[in-house]
Amino acid sequence: MTARRTRPTFETPLLSVEICAGAGGQASGLHEAGFDHRALVEWDSHAVETLKLNIGSWAGWNEDKIGSLASADVRDFLSSPEFKAIKDSGDTIDLLAGGVPCPPFSLAGNQLGPNDERDLFPAMLEIVASLRPRAIMIENVRGILEPPEVFIEYRREILEKLREYGYVIPEIRKTDSPQQQDLAMRRVWRRLDAPEFGVPQLRPRAILVVIHKDVPGAESFAWPVRDAQPGKDLFETLKESMLTRCKEYWKKNKYGMPAEAGDPTGEDVYNKWLTESQKAAKRGITVAPTLVGGSRKHGGADLGPTRAKRAWEALGIDANGVANDPKDCVPERDLFRPAGPMLTVQQAASVQGFRDWKFSGGKTAQYRQVGNAFPPPVAEAVGRAIAAVLRPAQRDELLAGYEIEGGRQVQGSSSDAFLFAEDILVGSPTEPVAAAPALAEVH
Repeated sequence: MTARRTRPTFETPLLSVEICAGAGGQASGLHEAGFDHRALVEWDSHAVETLKLNIGSWAGWNEDKIGSLASADVRDFLSSPEFKAIKDSGDTIDLLAGGVPCPPFSLAGNQLGPNDERDLFPAMLEIVASLRPRAIMIENVRGILEPPEVFIEYRREILEKLREYGYVIPEIRKTDSPQQQDLAMRRVWRRLDAPEFGVPQLRPRAILVVIHKDVPGAESFAWPVRDAQPGKDLFETLKESMLTRCKEYWKKNKYGMPAEAGDPTGEDVYNKWLTESQKAAKRGITVAPTLVGGSRKHGGADLGPTRAKRAWEALGIDANGVANDPKDCVPERDLFRPAGPMLTVQQAASVQGFRDWKFSGGKTAQYRQVGNAFPPPVAEAVGRAIAAVLRPAQRDELLAGYEIEGGRQVQGSSSDAFLFAEDILVGSPTEPVAAAPALAEVH
């Protein structure tokens, strides 16, 4: 994938700290939005190695600093040398970002919320109390938002604590219904859907964004609604890599031998996938089901639960596993399957919105990093909206080509903008794309 926008630069850099960084989906998106990371905190050793593979060109990350990056629990960050160095530098941190673990709020994790030992919102709040960043961006599964009554009290407690720390929080009345409280919270905490930002995957995420009251124009933050620059659909995203994989076996059979009469060939595999993709497109299905990374406690990688597998099969993909890299292809296993070829890790990464990103570890470890990631284009969109508050003189450049809540769309790099007749999002969350009902969705 190629960059959709030029990375902005600022006279005074925007500095960020990221917790629960994973394989770098959010970090890479925020980097493209113009943020320079002072610290990346991640406990999974494979994900840490992935970060090391990709951040060598980032400002401040020389060989020594990259070499010192190690697996770490976010709950230990406040006592770490990295945190001490940030405090000793006297630098103002513009953004604290992170994708706190989703199991406490997902259906698969039994939605234990604050009673789940994996809940890291308390650790996030402790870091905020000490660091006092100018802005905060936290990502999670939509299960923390929907249905609102499940975690509304916990969300309100988090927001009230942030209010105590000086962040701009809307008025939320405890006596109101969960639905009314949820409406009020949408100013700072809402759902965004990946397809609206050029990611060919049905991936709803819950995003929390708050700005400190000491930031001039703190209340001017406006949510990006969608990327007005057209992105690739699922077929266009996979077409080139799928053709390349099948070309190796164009006139060969599933054993990698010259095909005999009646043997399916790599050409047949590709044409069948092409046909299924076209049939799905005619039904309005142009994005994939949500990729699921799963847990190290479970078995090998696949693309999701049973209903997601059925949706993938309708798109010509076998979702019961992950294919080997092309150089290690086992054609019978990876390509010549009744339901269609399986995806490679890099193909899954492209569906997730990664661009030129390398992954460390074995195939299963790599796929789990991809499946658990925050799509970089969504992170970039929200990051640019935050940067537009922190660097208002560059607002038009930062938001060029995005549709912004309130009806404002910045076109190109000019300062001209137009207003829609009304704000299409007041009082309602971002809706999924039209194809969503036809696809399997997991939490």
